[in-house]
Amino acid sequence: MFDIRWIRDNPEAFDAGLAKRGLPAQAAKVRDLDAEIRAHRTRVQEAQARRNEASKQIGAAKARGEDAGELITEVAALKGLIQTGEESERALRGQLDALLAELPNLPEADVPEGADEDANIEVRRHGTPPEFDFAPRQHFELGEALGQMDFELAARLSGARFVVLSDDLARLERALATFMLDVHTGEFGCTEVSPPLLVREHTAFGTGNLPKFADDLFKTTDDYYLIPTAEMVLTNLVREEIVDASTLPRRYTAFTPCFRSEAGAAGRDTRGMIRQHQFHKVELVSITTPEQSEAEHQRMTASAEEILKRLELAYRVMLLSSGDMGFAAQKTYDLEVWLPGQDSYREISSCSNCGDFQARRMNARFRPESGKGTRFVHTLNGSGLAVGRTLIAVLENYQREDGSIAVPAVLQPYMGGQKVIT
Repeated sequence: MFDIRWIRDNPEAFDAGLAKRGLPAQAAKVRDLDAEIRAHRTRVQEAQARRNEASKQIGAAKARGEDAGELITEVAALKGLIQTGEESERALRGQLDALLAELPNLPEADVPEGADEDANIEVRRHGTPPEFDFAPRQHFELGEALGQMDFELAARLSGARFVVLSDDLARLERALATFMLDVHTGEFGCTEVSPPLLVREHTAFGTGNLPKFADDLFKTTDDYYLIPTAEMVLTNLVREEIVDASTLPRRYTAFTPCFRSEAGAAGRDTRGMIRQHQFHKVELVSITTPEQSEAEHQRMTASAEEILKRLELAYRVMLLSSGDMGFAAQKTYDLEVWLPGQDSYREISSCSNCGDFQARRMNARFRPESGKGTRFVHTLNGSGLAVGRTLIAVLENYQREDGSIAVPAVLQPYMGGQKVIT
């Protein structure tokens, strides 16, 4: 959501931000609706003031024994005017809120303009992709050959875009998640949270998943939504609160399953674990002040990168274009890990600074250490990392010609000392 006063004062900047997103200008429509709302509010307030004054005059007239019929008629008319004006104001407010709720966050100035991933900019690379003296296989070929990754069984149970992992691969998935959590909590100051996996509509609205992306969510028959990412609940931990600046930044992490309908993903990554309806992820969320948010964004991205470094996986960092960013983000870095089986880099984490966009939807504020009043917090989120995709990266980068998988050194303690999966 947006600050109406800012749009009122900066219509050109607002429309320029939308244009960078590839959207038409909306400032004039927003300002017209806002002007109508304020005009109705003024008329209602004037009518209320006159009604109060006339009510006093009625009392005075009756005390003097005078006829107050005209004043009583006027008060009755004013009551109807007030009721009609309030209803009109609510209707207009609903139109304005609905319009703003569908508009994405405005990109930061240094975000490259473009329609899609082709306009993304590579910021840096780390590591060298491994070289093999055999043709590397894709993760699903490796997993199926091991007999520990079963898509056919999952399809019989649940349909397409599910998988059953077993034995060492199930243990490796758990090892990856535990390793990530240990690093983020023990070294990077995150508080681990075990959140609900089902949320109400207002929670999904707060992070920008509703109303625009309802088709991407799974909804139960009693109006709960399955979380598409733990960001949804971790960010809402401060909804409708006023926190002290001294408690910021707050850094949270959680390991949860995530559920996505993958609407519009037909034909994309149909084989394997890249794009599934259910997957696991270690999420990172930061709640901070406007002054700290850019530094926090860099810190969060570096935290996610550290996981890849310790797993000794080659990756690159991409600054996303305005057309490739998420709805709530004002700036996003994607981490893309090298997958030998695909001979390409694929996304494994997105780290986004959302500014005060989500905070306004959640009414999440902080009280500055000096000065009066409150301000909206800034929220950030990132994957630290997507566990399933990290599993894919480990399988493909650590594969051997005989189909076995070497266990990365940092994961061996979590695997009971096991060094090879056969």
